[in-house]
Amino acid sequence: MALLGGVIKRAINFNGLVNREPNPYKAQRKVLLQLLKKARLTAFGLKYNFTDILASPDPVVAFQQRVPLYDYDRLHNEWWHFLLEGHQNITWPGGQQYFALSSGTTSNKKYIPVTDDMIAAIRKSGIQQVMSLKNFDLPPDFFTKDILMLGSSTSLIQQIDHQEGEISGISAANIPGWFGSFYKPGIEIASIENWDEKVRRIAQEAPKWDVGSISGIPSWVELMLQEVIRHNRLNNIHDIWPNLQVYTSGGVAFEPYRKSMEKLLARPLTYIDTYLASEGYLATQKRPDTDAMALILNNGVFFEFVPFEEFNINEDGSVKEGAPVLTLEQAQEGEEYVLLISTVSGAWRYMIGDTVIITDKKRSEIRISGRTKHYLNVVGEQLSVQKMNAAIEKLEEVFDIEVKEFVASTVLQDEQFIMQWVIGTDKEIDRVKAAEIIDTELVDNNKNYAVARTKALKGVAVEAVPVAQFYNWSETYKKLGGQAKIPRVMKEEDFREFREFMLQGV
Repeated sequence: MALLGGVIKRAINFNGLVNREPNPYKAQRKVLLQLLKKARLTAFGLKYNFTDILASPDPVVAFQQRVPLYDYDRLHNEWWHFLLEGHQNITWPGGQQYFALSSGTTSNKKYIPVTDDMIAAIRKSGIQQVMSLKNFDLPPDFFTKDILMLGSSTSLIQQIDHQEGEISGISAANIPGWFGSFYKPGIEIASIENWDEKVRRIAQEAPKWDVGSISGIPSWVELMLQEVIRHNRLNNIHDIWPNLQVYTSGGVAFEPYRKSMEKLLARPLTYIDTYLASEGYLATQKRPDTDAMALILNNGVFFEFVPFEEFNINEDGSVKEGAPVLTLEQAQEGEEYVLLISTVSGAWRYMIGDTVIITDKKRSEIRISGRTKHYLNVVGEQLSVQKMNAAIEKLEEVFDIEVKEFVASTVLQDEQFIMQWVIGTDKEIDRVKAAEIIDTELVDNNKNYAVARTKALKGVAVEAVPVAQFYNWSETYKKLGGQAKIPRVMKEEDFREFREFMLQGV
């Protein structure tokens, strides 16, 4: 097996030399032309005359001028609902075999089409991630170890003419045959829908595996590792998987979980971040000296960027009509943008809901900074999740605690607006001091918040609950495991119900 690992690593190094990074702007233009050409005879392509766009002197400009911006609701109401009704050639050629059920932080269920071309693109992006491992100086035998992918159930919901499930489950159900010998927990366990049962089976089977890498959302991976350690009476996870070297995160920022996860390890891992959304595999970390991710520019996704400014965003988090939209070539390093994508699944100028910061334009690297709907601006405070994360990091530093989950909302209390926080920590803290720390950090680092604190926003309140209570809420109102995420921001009505649940028994 060590010999095999050497062969694989040499192949990766060779491919890395042959397949150099594409020119980002040429790659993106080529992708858009490919998308327009393939979809020109769909109902969507005919309506917006893709053939005419392709013949224009500048197809990128023509595309932006002719095709409107879409969020999920608009695209579903105008186009994608026909796919669910069995129609074909709507926004992408052919019929529809899979729908990804969105498991993001909004409460409404979303049906995202996953075409055969998207499944192929996700596989290709996964190969790009593997190719980038040459940059992480891993030993040859790493490439012979098992890969544990903790995701949603691969047991998909069978409808009359299509199947439904989360994107991680759809992807796992379509893994190539050669990957089967490396893939854990295997199709049988991966198909288990009940989270607790799935984790129990993983813990039972764990001694039989030689796991070299793990992928999944941090909160659920951590719970899985805790159960493997408990069930097998270990000191740490390396007692059973001594060759574990890599953890691939995705979906949420890993940093808040680093301290608690490393308590479960004998030594730190190589951490690699990825950006696999229900709409496609968008970016992956390609080098060890950054936590930013490189956009995947040559694989079925065309990216656009809207400056994340108050005057560009509606109250519901959607982009305002007439807001400026930039290509990657026009976007600026260090600025925050609402991300738009057009894809081989027939999403067109689609607001995925994330905000990103371009950290290195030459390398096309980004960092996810938040969600457009997870943006507090009730009384002019204009707070992104990125700013909230920074305040929580300060709180962790002062109190020497771990805060892996939190939810915030601006609410009306006694005829005055205050910002309420519920944070997850297993240590007792001084709530008044915690509120002062968060408030001071936000005032110092956000001028709009500082102004709001002198006007309508009259105070800050913090309540701390055991982090397990967040997962109890998730199990009750969303679901455990897979790609289920806990929101960082809620509207007042939803927050009041959430807060009532969280404070039960505390």
